[in-house]
Amino acid sequence: MLLRCAIALVLALAPARAEIVTERIFGPEVPTGPYKHPASICALDNGDLLLVYYGGEGEYAQSTAVFLSRLRAGGKRWSEPRAVARDPFRSTGNGVCWQDPSGRVWLFYVIRFGETWSTSRLAAKVSEDRGHTWSDPGLLSLEEGWMVRGKPIVLSSGRWLLPVYHEVGGDRERVEPETSSFFLIRDPGQSGWRPSGRIRSKNGNLQPAPVELEPGHVLAFCRRGGGYGPGERGFIVAAESRDGGLTWSEGRDTDLPNPNSAVELIRLRSGRLLLIFNPSMHRRTPLTAALSEDGGRTWPWRRNLAEGEDSFAYPSAVETPDGLIHVVYTSDGRKVVRRAVFREADILERPAGH
Repeated sequence: MLLRCAIALVLALAPARAEIVTERIFGPEVPTGPYKHPASICALDNGDLLLVYYGGEGEYAQSTAVFLSRLRAGGKRWSEPRAVARDPFRSTGNGVCWQDPSGRVWLFYVIRFGETWSTSRLAAKVSEDRGHTWSDPGLLSLEEGWMVRGKPIVLSSGRWLLPVYHEVGGDRERVEPETSSFFLIRDPGQSGWRPSGRIRSKNGNLQPAPVELEPGHVLAFCRRGGGYGPGERGFIVAAESRDGGLTWSEGRDTDLPNPNSAVELIRLRSGRLLLIFNPSMHRRTPLTAALSEDGGRTWPWRRNLAEGEDSFAYPSAVETPDGLIHVVYTSDGRKVVRRAVFREADILERPAGH
């Protein structure tokens, strides 16, 4: 009897198994247009979360704008989305929000000058009050085809790396082999940005996601080039820099499938790497979280965040000081923005293949 009581007490005091919590943030009901893609999330120093996405009537609609919503620290409801970047004559898209070490919040985005993304220019705005008000827009570059998708990282040296890619070609259904990834670099004490060397690969690559493994040693995972059809085969492209992002190795195929869709790669406080990707050659499902503790060579822990016949794409992730990991992504034909919230331990519970 005493033994049974002791066991019951232990079970009662044991922490409940945490689960991945998925939230539908916005859908067609919000008046920003049915299209919502891609989304980007950042955590501010006061505990607020910012979410940006570009919305409108469709991917290539001229009237698209970048919208922002806020979840206040301790809050339960996201604010109504409001436009924070709009051009009266051209489409804007691919918004990325990020708070730099000084507390200033950046909004990076692109302005599309023509019919395809390869005509885009890279623009930015800044906020001195955590995203409540914003500066006028400015172009970071006049180069045609330069685009942004992921957040910058700060290296151990204090250098900033903004992930950028150069998209070429006029085919909306294929990424050309000449498309390449690189970074805009901002050094401590300097105000300008300078381009790094390129990551080139046999079929092209874009939308790099970097992490620093050791001081000056940076790993980047990139979306593959090519097409989207069932006959396409391709993998996440990896490249490395040993000089703090200035020069890069040739892009090589990993053994991780990629359906020509964006991936997210971040370094967690534990030191492990977190990868969010679609482990498929041509379908953007499932959306999987994977962990590596050997610098991205192997990914022994995996768990699906979303699965089914839908498309779950363009993940953006951040780890907050409370140990929660927030991943936003789009679904339902790029009409719904969702958020998955979990802890590192939730992924460690699931070895790959289980």
